[in-house]
Amino acid sequence: MTAHRINHQPVFLLAATPWRESSLRLEVFSRRYGRVALLARSARKRQSELRGVLVPFVPMSASWYGSQELKTLHRAEWLGGWPQPQGRALFGGLYANELLLKLTAREDPLPELYSCFAETMRTVCTESNHIAALRRFEWTLLTQLGYAPDLQHDAHGAPVETAQTYWLSPEEPPLPLAQAQGLTQQNAGVAVGGAALVGLREGCFDSPAALQDALKATRLLLDFRLPGGIKSRQVLQQLQAFQTAV
Repeated sequence: MTAHRINHQPVFLLAATPWRESSLRLEVFSRRYGRVALLARSARKRQSELRGVLVPFVPMSASWYGSQELKTLHRAEWLGGWPQPQGRALFGGLYANELLLKLTAREDPLPELYSCFAETMRTVCTESNHIAALRRFEWTLLTQLGYAPDLQHDAHGAPVETAQTYWLSPEEPPLPLAQAQGLTQQNAGVAVGGAALVGLREGCFDSPAALQDALKATRLLLDFRLPGGIKSRQVLQQLQAFQTAV
């Protein structure tokens, strides 16, 4: 448990749900305390000072108190920095928020992940091309939580090479595709270029093909951890299907 009173912590709002008549129950992600559940009393009242402050995707400062899992929000200040995301970028922000909500444990400090998330939110909100930032965030999340395979070496201990193609399975090191034999039929996995694996490891993608392969890799690993699916991705896919149909 954290200390009884925490002041002026940088946080991002991940989710807010109504609580009783006029309050909100919040999930925030903080640099020093990880994901924290907060009760924002009277936040839904028209005259509440919190109405324009408790918004997702942008940094804010929060102060809270309490020794139970659900803390009480004492003060919140909007720190600004960038506008709210629009269009497809909105789904990118919702997607990153959902991953943090579903995969992180409460009050588990992950300062490196917080820094990556903050940079991802800035990119999603301010740059038209934010796909690489989302791949970097996914990989940082998987790495920080201990879910990422070793991409330095393949299953035989040889260095991963950009010119090779590998078979990637959850909880297994990459295996050169030529040596995978029947695994491509028996095991859940995807064929991924070595350039994508190196790109994930280093956070830099040298081609659209490597970026697309990186998506295949992170999607495989995330879906393995979230068999119930990722709602924000499903909604975006449904919206795209509807737009195509009309």
